[in-house]
Amino acid sequence: MPYELLVHLMNEDPILAEVEELPAAGDNCLYLINPRRRDGKPVPYLDREAVQFIFPWTRVTFIEVMPSEEQDDKLVEFFRD
Repeated sequence: MPYELLVHLMNEDPILAEVEELPAAGDNCLYLINPRRRDGKPVPYLDREAVQFIFPWTRVTFIEVMPSEEQDDKLVEFFRD
């Protein structure tokens, strides 16, 4: 099951990408598939033809795991009348 991540890199805008598995505690790098900006546009400093990328942990500030479509249906949203 692929996960969608919002990866925050040092001194860069966050990028949206997929991973096959969430990174483990002992991993040295982060393997990303199909990275793009939040609005879907290509990341300017990455080659458009490449689809998989490896980023060292020293470049990653933090990662947000985005909810999948299945989880999105289960989220409770609060609203006010």
